[in-house]
Amino acid sequence: MDKVKEHIEFDASSKFQGSLPISSDDLLVSLDNWKIKYKCHNHPPLMTVEESKKHQKQFSSSDPSAAHIKNLYLRDHKKNNFLFVLEQDKKIDLKKMSTIMQAGRLSFGSPERLFEHLGVRPGAVTPFAMINGVKKNVKLFLDLDLKSYTKIFAHPLVNDRTLEITMADLQIFFKKNNVYVNWIDSQELG
Repeated sequence: MDKVKEHIEFDASSKFQGSLPISSDDLLVSLDNWKIKYKCHNHPPLMTVEESKKHQKQFSSSDPSAAHIKNLYLRDHKKNNFLFVLEQDKKIDLKKMSTIMQAGRLSFGSPERLFEHLGVRPGAVTPFAMINGVKKNVKLFLDLDLKSYTKIFAHPLVNDRTLEITMADLQIFFKKNNVYVNWIDSQELG
C-alpha cells in the first residue's frame, strides 16, 4: 500500500520553531546562560519591514537611540554567503555593495539557501541567525551607523517575536559565537 505523505507548509513563526536547527526558545536559553539582557516582545508574524512598521509602536517608543533593522541575506556568483544588517529605512545599491565587500555580483539568496546557511525562513532573517551562519562561513556585515544606536530590535530566529537588545549585548552574542563583524559605511552604498 502506498503511503500518502502529508505536505506541511512551514512558516517563520514560533509555531514551527522545532523544525529549525536551533529553536527560538533554545536561543533565548543561550542568551540567558550568557547573561545577555534582552526584552522579548510577542506579536503577529511579520514578513516585511512594511508589516513590521505597523506593529512597532506596541513594543517600541519613538526613542531615537533605538533602531529597527532590516537583514539582507545575499549570495554572490562564487557561492559566498553574506548577511548585511542595516537600519530598516536605508537604501543600498547592490553593485556598490559588492565592490565594498570585495564580493562577486550579489543577489538575494533563495529560501532554501537561507535555511541551509542561516537556519531561518524568509521573514525571520536576523543577526541572531549567525549562531548557525558562523558554522556555514556566512560573512556578517553591519552598517557602521548602527554603532550610534544604544539598542536594536531583531527577531530571535522567528518572525512573531522581537528582541529589544543593546548593541553592546548583541556584540557579546557575536563574541560568544565567534562571529566576526565587518562594519560598512552605508553612506558609500547609496
